[in-house]
Amino acid sequence: MEKGAKTPPFVMSRLVSLKDADRSFDIEFWQRLGSDAIFEAAVQLVEEAYSGKNVNLAFQRSVATFRKLGS
Repeated sequence: MEKGAKTPPFVMSRLVSLKDADRSFDIEFWQRLGSDAIFEAAVQLVEEAYSGKNVNLAFQRSVATFRKLGS
């Protein structure tokens, strides 16, 4: 493939009756795409949900310390 050329989108399809439809197809689809694609899709959904709203989209960072009490 030429430098700078985009890879074609990943395409999967399945035809089933409504009574046989379950989540197995969705699970297989996302597992084939991998965790990076899942994360990117989740970020895109959040960005679309908050588009046009004055919201700072950032990960919450928390710090905690654990100590054993007593002796």
